[in-house]
Amino acid sequence: MQRLYDFLRRHPTWVDGFWAVFLFGISVVTEVAEKADRGTDAPMAVLPVIVLLCLVIALRRRMPEKMLVLAIGVGVAQLVLDVATLPADFALLVVVYTVAATGARWSSRLALVVSLGAACVAQLRWWNENASALNNVGVVVFQTVPFALAWVLGDSMRTRRAYFAQLEERASRLEKEREAQAKVAVAAERARIARELHDVVAHNVSVMVVQADGAAYVLDTAPDQAKKALETISSTGRQALAEMRRLLGVLRTGEHQEVGEYVPQPDVDQIDDLVEQCRTSGLPVDFKVEGTPRPLPSGVELTAYRIVQEALTNTRKHGGPNAGASVRLVYFDDGLGLLVEDDGKGAPHELYEEGGTDGQGHGLIGMRERVGMVGGTLDAGPRPGGGFRISALLPLKPAH
Repeated sequence: MQRLYDFLRRHPTWVDGFWAVFLFGISVVTEVAEKADRGTDAPMAVLPVIVLLCLVIALRRRMPEKMLVLAIGVGVAQLVLDVATLPADFALLVVVYTVAATGARWSSRLALVVSLGAACVAQLRWWNENASALNNVGVVVFQTVPFALAWVLGDSMRTRRAYFAQLEERASRLEKEREAQAKVAVAAERARIARELHDVVAHNVSVMVVQADGAAYVLDTAPDQAKKALETISSTGRQALAEMRRLLGVLRTGEHQEVGEYVPQPDVDQIDDLVEQCRTSGLPVDFKVEGTPRPLPSGVELTAYRIVQEALTNTRKHGGPNAGASVRLVYFDDGLGLLVEDDGKGAPHELYEEGGTDGQGHGLIGMRERVGMVGGTLDAGPRPGGGFRISALLPLKPAH
């Protein structure tokens, strides 16, 4: 049955053709029976009228507007040629429904006007002298109601189809928007992970390189210092691995991860450990906190930590052997201020913008992206007299 139903849906003209043949047979049989009762021949135009009305049924869905015009023409011919009402006139009712449901708007309006006046015109043409005027009016009303209902049903189907089409279009648009938002979210997450990896690798690996060079230099003359440098390399490497494992963990799919498997995001409290690590690696850093420390949004804390980390990494890369740095953390009522300065020989500002001597990192570009994500401002550039300064203001509430 499902196959038959699908076949009929794919071939609507065949279905209409079947009903056209069925209506033709009923009309011919009825006309033959009435001819036998009357004992006289029917008008010559009866058969062409039946054929044309059945054609209207057969082609109503393929060309509804043309079939409406044909049906109106056949109806007018019936009035002129005195061809009384036939079973085939049921085609007029069907075509009114069809154009109201699927035809052009002008054809729908035309069908409504014609259907409301057809019964009245037909009753006037074949007035029943043996019935009272009230009975004739009742016949007109009785014949008009089906046409009006057919038009209303067809117009309701048109409205229903338009409504469902609008819902489908809206659902499709929402689906596309969701896909676009998902792509944007994926791109943003990739950018965030790239920045995080850059900060982790650039800072920790540079510390390990400096410590390894120092250990190699004093290995024979000062074994204790070499041992301390190696311990710093080990702890720094473990910290870098832990942070990278946390970052790469978000890329895993289909794996169950336990809470606490990865270390938490760095925050402002860990800046002290970061400064101490830099001091251990041979970079003198002066660290001060001004104002009253208080809990901050996680995004602000992570941004502050990464800015200090990147600034100190750049100082270690470009400041030279005798460079020193200072870090100031200032708690305001409505935000957090950062000031990182060094007195090294520095590097061209463009090199800082590129992020390193290889030009492949993020550098200040990554800083600006981070600060922009929390609605803050960043000012970076060479200091008068030498060195480099990075100043940032991170609001507690993102800018709208």
